[in-house]
Amino acid sequence: MTLYQDLADRTEKLIADGVLRPGDRLPSVRQACKRHEVSPVTVTQAYHLLESRGLIEARPKSGYFVRARLGHRLPEPGMSRPVEGSTALQVSDFIFQILDSVRDPAIVPLGSSFPGPELYPLGKLGRFLAGAARRTTPLSTLTGLPPGNDELRRQIALRYLAQGAVVPPQEIVVTSGALEGINLCLQALTRPGDLIAVESPTFYAGLQASERLGLKVVEIPSHPREGVSLGALAEALSRHPVKACLFMLNFANPTGSRVSDENKRALLELLRRHQVPLIEDDVYAELHFGREAPLATKALDADGLVLHVSSFSKCLAPGYRVGWVAAGRHAKEIQRQKLSTSLATAIPLQIALADYMKHGGFDSHLRQLRCQLARQEATLVAGIERHFPAGIRLARPEGGYFLWLELPARVDALRLHQDALAQGISIAPGPIFSAKREFRHYLRLNFGHPATSRQDDALAALGSLIARHGAASG
Repeated sequence: MTLYQDLADRTEKLIADGVLRPGDRLPSVRQACKRHEVSPVTVTQAYHLLESRGLIEARPKSGYFVRARLGHRLPEPGMSRPVEGSTALQVSDFIFQILDSVRDPAIVPLGSSFPGPELYPLGKLGRFLAGAARRTTPLSTLTGLPPGNDELRRQIALRYLAQGAVVPPQEIVVTSGALEGINLCLQALTRPGDLIAVESPTFYAGLQASERLGLKVVEIPSHPREGVSLGALAEALSRHPVKACLFMLNFANPTGSRVSDENKRALLELLRRHQVPLIEDDVYAELHFGREAPLATKALDADGLVLHVSSFSKCLAPGYRVGWVAAGRHAKEIQRQKLSTSLATAIPLQIALADYMKHGGFDSHLRQLRCQLARQEATLVAGIERHFPAGIRLARPEGGYFLWLELPARVDALRLHQDALAQGISIAPGPIFSAKREFRHYLRLNFGHPATSRQDDALAALGSLIARHGAASG
Protein backbone atom coordinates (compact mmCIF):
# COMPACT_ATOMS: atom_id res chain seq x y z
CA MET A 1 0.00 0.00 0.00
CA THR A 2 1.34 3.46 -0.88
CA LEU A 3 1.85 6.19 1.71
CA TYR A 4 -1.05 8.27 0.44
CA GLN A 5 -3.43 5.28 0.52
CA ASP A 6 -2.35 4.51 4.08
CA LEU A 7 -2.94 8.13 5.13
CA ALA A 8 -6.33 8.14 3.42
CA ASP A 9 -7.35 4.89 5.12
CA ARG A 10 -6.36 6.16 8.57
CA THR A 11 -8.32 9.37 8.01
CA GLU A 12 -11.32 7.38 6.76
CA LYS A 13 -11.25 5.31 9.98
CA LEU A 14 -11.25 8.50 12.06
CA ILE A 15 -14.37 9.60 10.15
CA ALA A 16 -16.04 6.19 10.52
CA ASP A 17 -15.28 6.13 14.28
CA GLY A 18 -16.76 9.61 14.74
CA VAL A 19 -13.47 11.22 15.78
CA LEU A 20 -13.80 13.45 12.74
CA ARG A 21 -17.41 14.51 12.22
CA PRO A 22 -19.32 16.14 9.35
CA GLY A 23 -18.24 19.77 9.07
CA ASP A 24 -14.88 19.29 10.82
CA ARG A 25 -11.92 20.86 9.09
CA LEU A 26 -9.02 18.56 8.23
CA PRO A 27 -5.44 19.65 8.90
CA SER A 28 -3.99 21.82 6.16
CA VAL A 29 -1.54 20.20 3.77
CA ARG A 30 1.33 21.84 5.65
CA GLN A 31 0.02 20.69 9.05
CA ALA A 32 -0.58 17.15 7.81
CA CYS A 33 2.94 17.00 6.35
CA LYS A 34 4.41 17.90 9.71
CA ARG A 35 2.11 15.60 11.71
CA HIS A 36 2.60 12.51 9.55
CA GLU A 37 6.13 13.24 8.30
CA VAL A 38 5.19 12.90 4.66
CA SER A 39 5.49 15.10 1.57
CA PRO A 40 2.89 17.61 0.34
CA VAL A 41 2.32 15.38 -2.69
CA THR A 42 1.40 12.46 -0.41
CA VAL A 43 -1.09 14.55 1.59
CA THR A 44 -2.64 16.01 -1.55
CA GLN A 45 -3.05 12.56 -3.11
CA ALA A 46 -4.61 11.25 0.12
CA TYR A 47 -7.09 14.13 0.26
CA HIS A 48 -8.00 13.65 -3.41
CA LEU A 49 -8.62 9.95 -2.71
CA LEU A 50 -10.87 10.82 0.24
CA GLU A 51 -12.71 13.27 -2.04
CA SER A 52 -13.26 10.52 -4.60
CA ARG A 53 -14.78 8.35 -1.86
CA GLY A 54 -17.22 11.14 -1.04
CA LEU A 55 -15.87 11.56 2.50
CA ILE A 56 -14.40 15.06 2.37
CA GLU A 57 -14.85 18.17 0.25
CA ALA A 58 -12.59 21.08 -0.68
CA ARG A 59 -13.94 24.56 0.05
CA PRO A 60 -12.29 27.43 -1.82
CA LYS A 61 -9.76 29.34 0.33
CA SER A 62 -10.85 27.33 3.42
CA GLY A 63 -9.33 23.87 3.08
CA TYR A 64 -10.78 20.37 3.32
CA PHE A 65 -13.82 19.44 5.43
CA VAL A 66 -15.55 16.22 6.38
CA ARG A 67 -18.82 15.92 4.52
CA ALA A 68 -21.92 13.99 5.46
CA ARG A 69 -22.00 10.64 3.66
CA LEU A 70 -24.41 11.47 0.91
CA GLY A 71 -27.31 9.14 0.35
CA HIS A 72 -27.52 7.87 3.92
CA ARG A 73 -30.70 9.87 4.39
CA LEU A 74 -32.31 7.90 1.57
CA PRO A 75 -33.24 4.25 2.21
CA GLU A 76 -32.36 1.71 -0.46
CA PRO A 77 -34.92 -0.28 -2.48
CA GLY A 78 -35.63 -3.82 -1.37
CA MET A 79 -35.33 -7.18 -3.12
CA SER A 80 -37.21 -7.33 -6.42
CA ARG A 81 -40.21 -9.65 -6.66
CA PRO A 82 -40.72 -10.59 -10.31
CA VAL A 83 -43.82 -12.49 -11.35
CA GLU A 84 -43.01 -16.19 -11.29
CA GLY A 85 -42.81 -18.38 -14.37
CA SER A 86 -41.04 -18.14 -17.71
CA THR A 87 -41.73 -15.38 -20.20
CA ALA A 88 -41.79 -15.37 -24.00
CA LEU A 89 -40.13 -12.09 -24.91
CA GLN A 90 -41.78 -9.22 -26.76
CA VAL A 91 -39.73 -6.27 -25.61
CA SER A 92 -37.68 -4.97 -28.54
CA ASP A 93 -40.27 -2.64 -30.09
CA PHE A 94 -41.04 -1.17 -26.68
CA ILE A 95 -37.34 -0.67 -25.83
CA PHE A 96 -36.50 0.84 -29.23
CA GLN A 97 -39.35 3.31 -28.82
CA ILE A 98 -37.86 4.49 -25.52
CA LEU A 99 -34.26 4.59 -26.73
CA ASP A 100 -34.96 6.37 -30.01
CA SER A 101 -36.26 9.33 -28.05
CA VAL A 102 -33.00 10.04 -26.19
CA ARG A 103 -30.44 10.32 -29.01
CA ASP A 104 -30.69 14.08 -29.40
CA PRO A 105 -27.41 15.65 -28.16
CA ALA A 106 -29.40 18.61 -26.86
CA ILE A 107 -31.03 16.31 -24.29
CA VAL A 108 -29.46 16.13 -20.79
CA PRO A 109 -28.31 12.46 -20.88
CA LEU A 110 -29.41 11.21 -17.45
CA GLY A 111 -31.02 8.24 -19.22
CA SER A 112 -28.02 7.40 -21.39
CA SER A 113 -26.31 4.00 -21.25
CA PHE A 114 -22.97 5.55 -22.19
CA PRO A 115 -20.33 7.49 -20.24
CA GLY A 116 -19.09 10.91 -21.26
CA PRO A 117 -16.41 10.63 -23.99
CA GLU A 118 -14.37 13.38 -22.33
CA LEU A 119 -13.41 10.90 -19.60
CA TYR A 120 -11.37 8.80 -22.01
CA PRO A 121 -7.96 9.25 -23.72
CA LEU A 122 -9.43 9.34 -27.21
CA GLY A 123 -6.70 11.60 -28.60
CA LYS A 124 -3.97 9.28 -27.37
CA LEU A 125 -5.87 6.25 -28.63
CA GLY A 126 -6.20 7.97 -32.01
CA ARG A 127 -2.42 8.25 -32.26
CA PHE A 128 -2.04 4.55 -31.47
CA LEU A 129 -4.70 3.79 -34.06
CA ALA A 130 -2.91 5.84 -36.71
CA GLY A 131 0.27 3.91 -35.97
CA ALA A 132 -1.59 0.61 -36.13
CA ALA A 133 -3.09 1.53 -39.51
CA ARG A 134 0.36 2.25 -40.90
CA ARG A 135 1.62 -1.10 -39.65
CA THR A 136 -1.34 -3.15 -40.86
CA THR A 137 -0.11 -5.63 -43.45
CA PRO A 138 -1.78 -8.33 -45.55
CA LEU A 139 -0.49 -10.85 -43.01
CA SER A 140 -2.03 -9.00 -40.04
CA THR A 141 -5.42 -9.10 -41.73
CA LEU A 142 -5.15 -12.88 -41.43
CA THR A 143 -3.65 -13.08 -37.94
CA GLY A 144 -6.45 -10.82 -36.66
CA LEU A 145 -9.14 -13.28 -37.68
CA PRO A 146 -10.92 -15.20 -34.89
CA PRO A 147 -9.98 -15.82 -32.20
CA GLY A 148 -8.30 -12.42 -32.68
CA ASN A 149 -5.01 -10.53 -32.56
CA ASP A 150 -2.44 -12.57 -30.65
CA GLU A 151 -0.92 -9.66 -28.75
CA LEU A 152 -4.29 -8.23 -27.73
CA ARG A 153 -5.39 -11.59 -26.38
CA ARG A 154 -2.07 -11.91 -24.50
CA GLN A 155 -2.61 -8.49 -22.93
CA ILE A 156 -6.15 -9.46 -21.89
CA ALA A 157 -4.79 -12.70 -20.41
CA LEU A 158 -2.31 -10.63 -18.39
CA ARG A 159 -5.20 -8.55 -16.98
CA TYR A 160 -6.87 -11.77 -15.85
CA LEU A 161 -3.60 -12.95 -14.30
CA ALA A 162 -3.34 -9.72 -12.29
CA GLN A 163 -6.80 -10.56 -10.89
CA GLY A 164 -5.73 -14.03 -9.84
CA ALA A 165 -7.25 -15.87 -12.82
CA VAL A 166 -5.22 -18.05 -15.19
CA VAL A 167 -6.94 -17.67 -18.57
CA PRO A 168 -4.94 -18.93 -21.57
CA PRO A 169 -5.00 -16.58 -24.59
CA GLN A 170 -6.33 -19.54 -26.60
CA GLU A 171 -9.55 -19.35 -24.57
CA ILE A 172 -10.13 -15.68 -25.48
CA VAL A 173 -12.15 -14.71 -28.57
CA VAL A 174 -12.11 -11.04 -29.60
CA THR A 175 -15.56 -9.68 -30.48
CA SER A 176 -17.14 -6.51 -31.80
CA GLY A 177 -18.13 -5.28 -28.36
CA ALA A 178 -19.61 -7.10 -25.38
CA LEU A 179 -23.06 -7.29 -26.94
CA GLU A 180 -21.75 -9.42 -29.79
CA GLY A 181 -20.03 -11.55 -27.17
CA ILE A 182 -23.34 -12.10 -25.36
CA ASN A 183 -25.06 -12.97 -28.63
CA LEU A 184 -22.34 -15.47 -29.53
CA CYS A 185 -22.59 -17.10 -26.11
CA LEU A 186 -26.35 -17.41 -26.33
CA GLN A 187 -26.10 -18.85 -29.84
CA ALA A 188 -23.54 -21.39 -28.69
CA LEU A 189 -25.49 -22.55 -25.63
CA THR A 190 -29.16 -22.43 -26.65
CA ARG A 191 -31.70 -23.20 -29.34
CA PRO A 192 -35.01 -21.40 -30.05
CA GLY A 193 -37.52 -22.13 -27.32
CA ASP A 194 -34.87 -22.73 -24.64
CA LEU A 195 -35.02 -21.05 -21.26
CA ILE A 196 -32.34 -18.86 -19.67
CA ALA A 197 -32.22 -17.22 -16.24
CA VAL A 198 -31.73 -13.45 -15.95
CA GLU A 199 -31.71 -11.02 -13.04
CA SER A 200 -34.70 -8.84 -12.30
CA PRO A 201 -34.18 -6.05 -13.18
CA THR A 202 -31.73 -6.77 -15.99
CA PHE A 203 -30.01 -4.87 -18.80
CA TYR A 204 -32.42 -4.56 -21.70
CA ALA A 205 -29.83 -5.52 -24.36
CA GLY A 206 -29.74 -9.05 -22.94
CA LEU A 207 -33.53 -9.24 -23.24
CA GLN A 208 -33.36 -8.04 -26.85
CA ALA A 209 -30.66 -10.59 -27.73
CA SER A 210 -32.72 -13.36 -26.12
CA GLU A 211 -35.85 -12.31 -27.99
CA ARG A 212 -34.00 -12.28 -31.31
CA LEU A 213 -32.91 -15.88 -30.72
CA GLY A 214 -36.41 -17.03 -29.77
CA LEU A 215 -35.54 -17.72 -26.13
CA LYS A 216 -37.68 -17.55 -23.00
CA VAL A 217 -36.47 -16.12 -19.71
CA VAL A 218 -37.11 -16.79 -16.04
CA GLU A 219 -36.48 -13.68 -13.97
CA ILE A 220 -34.56 -14.17 -10.71
CA PRO A 221 -35.11 -11.70 -7.84
CA SER A 222 -32.14 -9.48 -7.09
CA HIS A 223 -31.18 -6.98 -4.42
CA PRO A 224 -29.96 -3.51 -5.49
CA ARG A 225 -26.82 -3.84 -3.35
CA GLU A 226 -26.17 -7.60 -3.07
CA GLY A 227 -27.28 -8.74 -6.54
CA VAL A 228 -28.98 -11.94 -7.62
CA SER A 229 -30.76 -14.04 -4.97
CA LEU A 230 -29.01 -17.41 -4.73
CA GLY A 231 -31.97 -18.98 -2.93
CA ALA A 232 -34.36 -17.95 -5.69
CA LEU A 233 -31.90 -19.13 -8.34
CA ALA A 234 -31.53 -22.54 -6.66
CA GLU A 235 -35.30 -22.93 -6.68
CA ALA A 236 -35.54 -21.90 -10.33
CA LEU A 237 -32.83 -24.38 -11.36
CA SER A 238 -34.67 -27.19 -9.58
CA ARG A 239 -38.00 -26.32 -11.23
CA HIS A 240 -37.07 -25.20 -14.75
CA PRO A 241 -34.86 -26.60 -17.56
CA VAL A 242 -32.52 -23.59 -17.54
CA LYS A 243 -29.87 -23.80 -20.28
CA ALA A 244 -27.75 -20.84 -19.13
CA CYS A 245 -27.65 -17.90 -16.73
CA LEU A 246 -27.01 -14.37 -18.01
CA PHE A 247 -25.95 -12.24 -15.04
CA MET A 248 -23.99 -9.09 -14.19
CA LEU A 249 -22.15 -9.75 -10.93
CA ASN A 250 -20.13 -6.51 -10.74
CA PHE A 251 -21.95 -3.15 -10.66
CA ALA A 252 -24.95 -4.44 -12.57
CA ASN A 253 -26.88 -2.34 -15.04
CA PRO A 254 -29.33 -0.90 -13.94
CA THR A 255 -29.03 -1.36 -10.15
CA GLY A 256 -25.27 -1.03 -9.59
CA SER A 257 -25.35 -4.14 -7.37
CA ARG A 258 -22.26 -6.20 -6.68
CA VAL A 259 -22.34 -9.87 -5.71
CA SER A 260 -19.97 -10.45 -2.80
CA ASP A 261 -16.92 -12.70 -3.18
CA GLU A 262 -18.52 -15.26 -0.86
CA ASN A 263 -21.72 -15.33 -2.89
CA LYS A 264 -19.76 -15.62 -6.15
CA ARG A 265 -18.20 -18.80 -4.81
CA ALA A 266 -21.61 -20.11 -3.75
CA LEU A 267 -23.11 -19.17 -7.13
CA LEU A 268 -20.46 -21.07 -9.10
CA GLU A 269 -20.83 -24.10 -6.84
CA LEU A 270 -24.61 -24.05 -7.41
CA LEU A 271 -24.15 -23.84 -11.19
CA ARG A 272 -21.51 -26.58 -11.10
CA ARG A 273 -23.93 -28.95 -9.34
CA HIS A 274 -26.54 -28.32 -12.03
CA GLN A 275 -23.97 -28.10 -14.86
CA VAL A 276 -25.52 -24.82 -16.03
CA PRO A 277 -23.09 -22.38 -17.69
CA LEU A 278 -22.83 -18.74 -16.63
CA ILE A 279 -22.63 -15.97 -19.22
CA GLU A 280 -21.19 -13.13 -17.17
CA ASP A 281 -21.61 -9.65 -18.65
CA ASP A 282 -18.75 -7.92 -16.84
CA VAL A 283 -18.14 -4.63 -18.65
CA TYR A 284 -18.04 -2.50 -15.47
CA ALA A 285 -15.59 -4.51 -13.33
CA GLU A 286 -12.69 -2.08 -13.95
CA LEU A 287 -14.82 0.84 -12.67
CA HIS A 288 -14.66 -0.05 -8.97
CA PHE A 289 -14.46 2.81 -6.46
CA GLY A 290 -12.65 0.83 -3.78
CA ARG A 291 -8.96 -0.02 -3.72
CA GLU A 292 -9.46 -3.66 -4.68
CA ALA A 293 -10.99 -5.01 -7.86
CA PRO A 294 -13.90 -7.43 -7.43
CA LEU A 295 -13.05 -11.11 -7.30
CA ALA A 296 -12.84 -12.49 -10.83
CA THR A 297 -15.19 -15.42 -11.39
CA LYS A 298 -12.68 -16.91 -13.85
CA ALA A 299 -10.36 -17.41 -10.87
CA LEU A 300 -13.00 -19.78 -9.45
CA ASP A 301 -13.90 -21.51 -12.72
CA ALA A 302 -12.34 -24.96 -12.44
CA ASP A 303 -14.86 -26.54 -14.83
CA GLY A 304 -14.88 -24.02 -17.68
CA LEU A 305 -18.54 -23.19 -17.06
CA VAL A 306 -18.02 -19.39 -17.03
CA LEU A 307 -18.22 -17.55 -20.33
CA HIS A 308 -16.79 -14.22 -19.23
CA VAL A 309 -17.78 -11.32 -21.49
CA SER A 310 -16.20 -7.89 -21.30
CA SER A 311 -15.05 -5.00 -23.50
CA PHE A 312 -13.01 -1.81 -23.66
CA SER A 313 -16.10 0.33 -24.30
CA LYS A 314 -16.74 1.34 -20.69
CA CYS A 315 -13.20 1.45 -19.32
CA LEU A 316 -11.07 2.80 -22.19
CA ALA A 317 -12.41 3.17 -25.71
CA PRO A 318 -16.11 4.01 -26.15
CA GLY A 319 -17.09 3.73 -29.79
CA TYR A 320 -14.28 1.32 -30.71
CA ARG A 321 -16.59 -1.66 -30.19
CA VAL A 322 -13.89 -4.13 -29.20
CA GLY A 323 -14.71 -6.77 -26.61
CA TRP A 324 -13.97 -10.40 -25.87
CA VAL A 325 -15.25 -13.66 -24.45
CA ALA A 326 -13.12 -15.87 -22.20
CA ALA A 327 -15.23 -18.86 -23.05
CA GLY A 328 -13.87 -21.78 -21.02
CA ARG A 329 -14.85 -25.14 -22.47
CA HIS A 330 -16.92 -23.36 -25.13
CA ALA A 331 -14.07 -21.38 -26.73
CA LYS A 332 -14.01 -23.36 -30.00
CA GLU A 333 -17.77 -23.02 -30.46
CA ILE A 334 -17.64 -19.27 -29.79
CA GLN A 335 -14.83 -18.94 -32.35
CA ARG A 336 -16.92 -20.77 -34.95
CA GLN A 337 -19.96 -18.60 -34.19
CA LYS A 338 -17.82 -15.48 -34.60
CA LEU A 339 -16.47 -16.66 -37.98
CA SER A 340 -19.94 -17.48 -39.28
CA THR A 341 -21.58 -14.21 -38.20
CA SER A 342 -19.27 -11.18 -38.47
CA LEU A 343 -16.03 -12.91 -39.54
CA ALA A 344 -13.67 -10.59 -37.62
CA THR A 345 -13.38 -7.50 -35.45
CA ALA A 346 -11.61 -4.53 -37.09
CA ILE A 347 -7.91 -5.43 -37.28
CA PRO A 348 -6.35 -1.93 -36.77
CA LEU A 349 -8.48 -1.41 -33.66
CA GLN A 350 -7.20 -4.66 -32.18
CA ILE A 351 -3.58 -3.71 -32.88
CA ALA A 352 -4.06 -0.19 -31.47
CA LEU A 353 -5.59 -1.45 -28.23
CA ALA A 354 -2.85 -4.03 -27.79
CA ASP A 355 -0.24 -1.28 -28.23
CA TYR A 356 -2.04 1.00 -25.79
CA MET A 357 -2.25 -1.72 -23.15
CA LYS A 358 1.53 -2.24 -23.46
CA HIS A 359 2.67 1.37 -23.68
CA GLY A 360 -0.22 3.80 -23.12
CA GLY A 361 -0.57 3.91 -19.34
CA PHE A 362 -3.80 1.92 -19.02
CA ASP A 363 -3.65 1.58 -15.23
CA SER A 364 -2.95 5.29 -14.76
CA HIS A 365 -5.99 6.11 -16.91
CA LEU A 366 -8.14 3.69 -14.91
CA ARG A 367 -7.15 5.26 -11.59
CA GLN A 368 -8.15 8.71 -12.84
CA LEU A 369 -11.37 7.40 -14.36
CA ARG A 370 -12.43 5.66 -11.13
CA CYS A 371 -11.80 8.76 -9.05
CA GLN A 372 -13.72 10.94 -11.49
CA LEU A 373 -16.71 8.59 -11.59
CA ALA A 374 -16.78 8.43 -7.77
CA ARG A 375 -16.84 12.24 -7.62
CA GLN A 376 -19.62 12.39 -10.20
CA GLU A 377 -21.64 9.81 -8.26
CA ALA A 378 -21.37 11.89 -5.09
CA THR A 379 -22.41 15.02 -7.00
CA LEU A 380 -25.44 13.37 -8.57
CA VAL A 381 -26.57 11.94 -5.23
CA ALA A 382 -26.19 15.37 -3.64
CA GLY A 383 -28.38 16.82 -6.39
CA ILE A 384 -31.02 14.15 -5.83
CA GLU A 385 -31.06 14.89 -2.11
CA ARG A 386 -31.44 18.61 -2.78
CA HIS A 387 -34.07 18.49 -5.48
CA PHE A 388 -36.17 15.32 -5.24
CA PRO A 389 -39.27 15.06 -3.04
CA ALA A 390 -39.69 12.76 -0.04
CA GLY A 391 -40.34 9.08 -0.61
CA ILE A 392 -37.33 8.33 -2.83
CA ARG A 393 -35.29 5.17 -2.33
CA LEU A 394 -31.77 5.06 -3.74
CA ALA A 395 -29.23 2.29 -4.24
CA ARG A 396 -25.61 3.44 -3.72
CA PRO A 397 -23.23 1.56 -6.03
CA GLU A 398 -19.58 0.72 -5.35
CA GLY A 399 -18.65 1.19 -8.98
CA GLY A 400 -19.96 1.63 -12.52
CA TYR A 401 -21.91 4.76 -13.39
CA PHE A 402 -25.60 4.10 -12.72
CA LEU A 403 -28.02 4.93 -9.91
CA TRP A 404 -31.22 2.93 -9.41
CA LEU A 405 -34.09 4.86 -7.82
CA GLU A 406 -37.43 3.74 -6.49
CA LEU A 407 -40.00 6.53 -6.74
CA PRO A 408 -43.22 6.85 -4.75
CA ALA A 409 -45.59 4.11 -5.90
CA ARG A 410 -48.00 6.63 -7.44
CA VAL A 411 -45.41 7.88 -9.95
CA ASP A 412 -45.50 6.19 -13.38
CA ALA A 413 -41.91 6.18 -14.76
CA LEU A 414 -43.12 5.93 -18.38
CA ARG A 415 -45.25 9.05 -18.08
CA LEU A 416 -42.42 10.74 -16.21
CA HIS A 417 -40.07 9.81 -19.08
CA GLN A 418 -42.33 11.51 -21.61
CA ASP A 419 -42.74 14.67 -19.56
CA ALA A 420 -39.01 14.84 -18.82
CA LEU A 421 -38.20 14.54 -22.54
CA ALA A 422 -40.50 17.46 -23.23
CA GLN A 423 -38.21 19.49 -20.96
CA GLY A 424 -35.02 18.24 -22.61
CA ILE A 425 -34.14 15.57 -20.01
CA SER A 426 -33.71 11.85 -20.62
CA ILE A 427 -34.21 9.16 -17.99
CA ALA A 428 -34.27 5.37 -18.28
CA PRO A 429 -37.68 4.18 -17.00
CA GLY A 430 -37.77 0.94 -15.02
CA PRO A 431 -40.03 -1.13 -17.32
CA ILE A 432 -37.35 -1.40 -20.04
CA PHE A 433 -35.30 -3.52 -17.62
CA SER A 434 -37.94 -6.23 -17.23
CA ALA A 435 -39.29 -8.97 -19.51
CA LYS A 436 -42.74 -8.35 -18.02
CA ARG A 437 -42.36 -4.53 -17.99
CA GLU A 438 -42.34 -4.35 -14.23
CA PHE A 439 -40.66 -1.61 -12.13
CA ARG A 440 -43.26 0.95 -13.16
CA HIS A 441 -42.14 3.41 -10.49
CA TYR A 442 -38.39 2.95 -10.85
CA LEU A 443 -35.81 4.73 -12.96
CA ARG A 444 -32.11 4.56 -13.74
CA LEU A 445 -29.92 7.67 -13.84
CA ASN A 446 -26.45 7.99 -15.38
CA PHE A 447 -23.60 9.74 -13.52
CA GLY A 448 -21.04 8.90 -16.21
CA HIS A 449 -21.05 12.45 -17.60
CA PRO A 450 -19.15 15.28 -15.87
CA ALA A 451 -21.38 17.28 -13.56
CA THR A 452 -22.48 20.69 -14.85
CA SER A 453 -24.92 23.41 -13.82
CA ARG A 454 -27.10 22.18 -16.69
CA GLN A 455 -27.26 18.76 -15.07
CA ASP A 456 -28.19 20.27 -11.72
CA ASP A 457 -30.95 22.32 -13.37
CA ALA A 458 -32.20 19.12 -14.99
CA LEU A 459 -32.31 17.37 -11.60
CA ALA A 460 -34.29 20.27 -10.15
CA ALA A 461 -36.78 20.07 -13.02
CA LEU A 462 -37.00 16.28 -12.70
CA GLY A 463 -37.62 16.56 -8.96
CA SER A 464 -40.49 18.98 -9.62
CA LEU A 465 -41.97 16.57 -12.17
CA ILE A 466 -41.79 13.67 -9.71
CA ALA A 467 -43.53 15.76 -7.04
CA ARG A 468 -46.21 16.82 -9.52
CA HIS A 469 -46.83 13.26 -10.74
CA GLY A 470 -47.06 12.00 -7.18
CA ALA A 471 -49.52 14.70 -6.22
CA ALA A 472 -51.63 14.24 -9.36
CA SER A 473 -51.92 10.49 -8.79
CA GLY A 474 -52.70 10.75 -5.12
